[in-house]
Amino acid sequence: MSRRVESDPAGSARSIEPPTKRTGLGLYDATADAASSVVIHRYSTSFGLASRLLRNDVREHIEHVYALVRVADEVVDGPATEAGLDTDLARTVLDELEQDTERAMLVGFSVNPVVHAFARTARQVGFGAELTRPFFRSMRADLTKTEHDDASFAEYVDGSAEVVGLMCLRAFLSAPGRGAGAGRSTSDEAVLVAGARSLGAAFQKVNFLRDLRADFSELGRSYFPGVDVDTFDEATKDRLVADVQADLDAAARAIPLLPAHSRRAVALAHALFAELNERIRRTPARTLITTRIRVPDAVKARLAARVLLAGRSRDRAASGTTQRPGGTA
Repeated sequence: MSRRVESDPAGSARSIEPPTKRTGLGLYDATADAASSVVIHRYSTSFGLASRLLRNDVREHIEHVYALVRVADEVVDGPATEAGLDTDLARTVLDELEQDTERAMLVGFSVNPVVHAFARTARQVGFGAELTRPFFRSMRADLTKTEHDDASFAEYVDGSAEVVGLMCLRAFLSAPGRGAGAGRSTSDEAVLVAGARSLGAAFQKVNFLRDLRADFSELGRSYFPGVDVDTFDEATKDRLVADVQADLDAAARAIPLLPAHSRRAVALAHALFAELNERIRRTPARTLITTRIRVPDAVKARLAARVLLAGRSRDRAASGTTQRPGGTA
């Protein structure tokens, strides 16, 4: 699935209430929330940074989705193999994870804290197996499929990334707040759905691009149809970068339609991956297959500041206020 990202060793999850504050199911829910929060902050500096701009209740939902996706990914992307699982046993583990997820979405409980948190989100924001089944289908493909044609690649990206975007969209739209709930036109709804799918696809394809050599040499996979790392050239790189940019452009059209409580976080995630795609574009093709491109922390901070400033300017314009000279936003 090639979701490897920079690790954040600090694992800066939000603070956890002392156990004496909650008991029973409330304590278990809080523990499951905390477990999911640790996953996103340990595995992804980019998504972890963007998620900090979300309102607390929405951030919990996104952390729950990310955590389950990451745990499933670890079954197929190396850690399970390092632990000694062969392909058949990994498939069994993945099947059991899917079964546990579907059961938990129905009954509201799992002994796996990550699954439990994910199921709570699914039940609260309104999605079910129609989104998780395509996801697990793509995960299973990683166990046996090493190359893709156009059709299988489209199906893989749909399940591994686009439906994850739809899960997140459900979390954004189901949370109370300005821009959420009723009142959206059918055309706006279509733009939001297309944007969520496109942003998920862009994230996935960028990760495929930055992990070309690792996917080929370590996992034996070639995701992009007809692309061979041994003959990877500038024309091929430019074509793939342009495809990602088209997805990013489609996603950008949806961001203004998102609820205010989620807009900045999505804008930052979009900006981070747009910057990464641009850095890939500027990197020679032969360098790209030997060097994993990343966005430096200082640049991430600058992008975050820019998104926050733009958001505050929009908020002032929407409220009809202006900032006094020397004042603060």
